[in-house]
Amino acid sequence: MTEEAKTSEPQADPAVSVVGPNDGETIVLGTTRMRVLEDGSHTGHRLAIAESVLAPHTQGPPQHRHGRHDEGFYVLSGTVRFTIGDEDHDAAAGTLVMVPPGTPHTFANLTDQPAVMLSTFTPDLYVQYFRDLQAVLIGGLPLTPQANIDTMSRYATQPATGLT
Repeated sequence: MTEEAKTSEPQADPAVSVVGPNDGETIVLGTTRMRVLEDGSHTGHRLAIAESVLAPHTQGPPQHRHGRHDEGFYVLSGTVRFTIGDEDHDAAAGTLVMVPPGTPHTFANLTDQPAVMLSTFTPDLYVQYFRDLQAVLIGGLPLTPQANIDTMSRYATQPATGLT
């Protein structure tokens, strides 16, 4: 049996995971602070969940497409501008945005207030992307659009140069 097949099967005696309000792994990416609530290690790598706080006037990543995972965003507070292809959607608190593989998207907080959102990644593939971006910053290198694109490419993600 392959390792991939093993991780997708239910665990015989799964452990419950509880992450308190001050727990979880913190990843800081410029003006965005992410708290990883589930990195996939308790879900057989089927699901990861993170809470992100976007400071006012935070630009998101370059518009991109994921090849192997769904990404969900639930806005907890503030307003987040999602650009899906060439359409903008201002998502206020209580809005869920689900992005299937292959769909070009990005997001930003264009307001004067912080925005908080809960993100899901199915499977958990993309959590390591955020860790890698933080490593670039910790290493003293600027987080340029090209550095972001290079890192994305390691996780079945490409920039959305053509929006069809």
